Amino acid sequence: MYNLLVLVICKILSFGIRIFKKNSGNVVGKIARKLSPDIIKYFKINCPVIAITATNGKTTSNNVISYIVKKNGKKAVSNTEGNNMETGIITTLLKSSSITGKIKADFVTLEVDESYVPVVFEKIRLDTLIVLDFFRDQLDRNGEEEALILKINEFLKTYEGNLILNNDDPNVARLGRANPDNKNVYYFSVDKYEYATETEKEAGEGKFCPFDKTRLEYEYYQYSHIGKFRCPTCNYGDEEIFLEVKNVNVKDGMFVADDVEYKTLANSIYAIYNFAASLAFAKLYNLDAKEALATFKLDNGRCEEIEVNGCKTLINLAKNPTGANVSLRILNEDSEEKELLFVLNDNIADGFDVSWIWDINFNINNVTRIITSGQRAYDIAIRIKTSGFDATKIEPYLELDEAVKALYKTNVKKYVIANYTALQPTRKAILNYKLHKKK
Repeated sequence: MYNLLVLVICKILSFGIRIFKKNSGNVVGKIARKLSPDIIKYFKINCPVIAITATNGKTTSNNVISYIVKKNGKKAVSNTEGNNMETGIITTLLKSSSITGKIKADFVTLEVDESYVPVVFEKIRLDTLIVLDFFRDQLDRNGEEEALILKINEFLKTYEGNLILNNDDPNVARLGRANPDNKNVYYFSVDKYEYATETEKEAGEGKFCPFDKTRLEYEYYQYSHIGKFRCPTCNYGDEEIFLEVKNVNVKDGMFVADDVEYKTLANSIYAIYNFAASLAFAKLYNLDAKEALATFKLDNGRCEEIEVNGCKTLINLAKNPTGANVSLRILNEDSEEKELLFVLNDNIADGFDVSWIWDINFNINNVTRIITSGQRAYDIAIRIKTSGFDATKIEPYLELDEAVKALYKTNVKKYVIANYTALQPTRKAILNYKLHKKK
């Protein structure tokens, strides 16, 4: 009875927030958990629960999976806005449940912060866990990446549900051996694409076999430490592939999987891996994904393309070295002249330590001017200057609106990179500028 009362109170609160056109985020979940610490156990879920976790790409992948479910005429309950810690997940379930806690859906798909996988799924059932990648990220909060991997590995030792893993990330593929008795482990892989390299070009973590400590051998690198690898001693990395993506053409957003050709609106290897994970899910649950992938649009600042004053503008999140390097890789794969806006904050959610910017590879092509902004506008400007970029073509602005105004002084194509708390304010500032110029 008490949990029912908590649910009623929080639903009223959530409704009130929506009336004022605000996003409740994880606020309602925080209140619900405060009133009843185990409120998440009260929800009654009688459909498959899918969780997607990773350092990078979990928001987009979760949104693609939810979209695939809906395109198949089924109902998905999903935290597509992010909010991937326990309180955010409680908020999502609360908004979609009856007052008795019953969730009416065909699938529940949840983006889950890496450190919260064991926390959340100690309390609710998990049918399928999808793991995309692990990179160094937010050292203030997460510590070294190995600590997170070991935490999830420990959880998986007793997990017997479906496990979908990126076989091209040695930090992820190792999880398939956490529970030798689990026969429901599925690996996906992406074949070599046009811009893959024989040597590692960006900061990466997967260098040694986690089982015998032998240095891994790579046939090629897609980006960072993601690529085709194997251990020469124990053949780690040579797994049976459940779903393989081939014939990747990032320029046209096309690829082939299981003899089906897919056309997407995205044009980066980064997005292709998100789609590969989503296709592995669709294959496992016998869902058609072709129409969904053809019409899914990357937005909300994740590889989002908008037009401002006739200028094509690509906005992307970069909250760690790999995210930034992939964004710059996309920029370099574009042969047109362009300008870059890089916005860097150091709020709690970003991590106070921004030393990760020194692991960004600023070897960039055809960039005629760089604007920097955010709380650490001068830090990122100095980092870019030390990379050898012409200092006279770097313009730092602490005020974001001033930075956006300066960015659109020219009509050259724009690329925008922003870290976590900077992303939505940057996107909003650009859209506001666009709206103002229309009047």
